[in-house]
Amino acid sequence: MLYAIISQDVKNSLQNRLNARPDHLARLEQLQNEGRLIIAGPHPSIDSNDPGEAGFSGSLIVAEFASLGDAENWAEADPYITAGVYQQVIVKPFKKVFPAS
Repeated sequence: MLYAIISQDVKNSLQNRLNARPDHLARLEQLQNEGRLIIAGPHPSIDSNDPGEAGFSGSLIVAEFASLGDAENWAEADPYITAGVYQQVIVKPFKKVFPAS
């Protein structure tokens, strides 16, 4: 089943994000290589694809996991959590409707 992992950053998270980004991306690449990643990316803090020093306010990942517990465990092990980037992470089941497969 698909799960949405919705994360909210602490204020002024940009430097911690940059430091932990390679490890964070490696985990996403693994999901992608396994064919389980639907979409992933950050929420810019301002209305711009490149927010510069404004940084990001959080992230969204939609991926396939065997269970809610597996998705929660995967999310809890994110390097952004250890690096102090995320202040909150919500994991919810997700039903993809569009685009149709």
